[in-house]
Amino acid sequence: MKILVTGSAGHLGEAMMLTLQGSGQEIIGLDILTSRLTTHPGSITDRAFVRHCMKGVSTVYHAATLHKPHVATHEEQQFVDTNITGTLTLLQEAVGAGVQSFIFTSTTSVFGDALVPPAGEPAAWITEDVVPEPKNIYGVTKAAAEDLCQLYHRNHGLSCIVLRTSRFFPEEDDLPAAREAYADANLKANEYLYRRVDIEDAVGAHLLAARRARDIGFGKYIVSATTPFVPGDLATLRVDASSVIDRLYPGCRAVYDRLGWKVPAGLDRVYVNGRARLALGWQPKYDFGSVLACLDRGDDFRSPLAKAVGAKGYHAGLTAPAKAQTV
Repeated sequence: MKILVTGSAGHLGEAMMLTLQGSGQEIIGLDILTSRLTTHPGSITDRAFVRHCMKGVSTVYHAATLHKPHVATHEEQQFVDTNITGTLTLLQEAVGAGVQSFIFTSTTSVFGDALVPPAGEPAAWITEDVVPEPKNIYGVTKAAAEDLCQLYHRNHGLSCIVLRTSRFFPEEDDLPAAREAYADANLKANEYLYRRVDIEDAVGAHLLAARRARDIGFGKYIVSATTPFVPGDLATLRVDASSVIDRLYPGCRAVYDRLGWKVPAGLDRVYVNGRARLALGWQPKYDFGSVLACLDRGDDFRSPLAKAVGAKGYHAGLTAPAKAQTV
């Protein structure tokens, strides 16, 4: 049987392809862009092409997408075409081909405005029970694609797992204020406290989801580094995150001072991965504790896989929407 990875020229798709090499199965890498690991260049909106790629496939890892940074460079219809129509085409052809497991890479961006509580409220504790409130076309289309996965499980018996991944891209933050406030590595290290996952751990969650999909049937799971915080920390985190971090990591201040770094003054949300760990048997290796240990030794805190994949240049600049579509 074969494995299909969509978005093989992107961060997660390439990481999946690199990890699956040597598995003893034929791996099909599908992307609209050519790359070193894309075996089948083409669009997920092209039904005949998708049908051809789907022949003999047992597992689909659907990572192809237009991302949040593309909101600045792409038209809304392109998000609908890629993230909704493309996902629907894949689901339909997966059913026709007898696919056993369909793993959809979604995003914590579907939560949207639910991530930022009103002023004066504690930081938000983000679990799968939080109702999404998408705030841009990216979040809307990913949420709609999640619903399509659930529909195809319910109506066609396709085993579908939705993984809402937090940040794993290595590019600079898309918010100018964040880039101005922190050095890039400092910002990413801080995010392991509440909103980042190493790409090696993200790949691991996908592989486990495929193994468990037929037993689970359908499920949605947050994939983010394990936070050190508990609900009792939320009120203080919103206004004085540094005091909580100092309590949990007494050695953090010395490491950060040596680097000239800053801990976050306040946090507005915390992603919780407990359900993914329980249902999938997922045990992420990279968290803020591992980051601190690397920094203390003077080592790069990224995984070997993250280093191998590198950056894709999503923030390199604006391009014409009609020519910039990528998956």
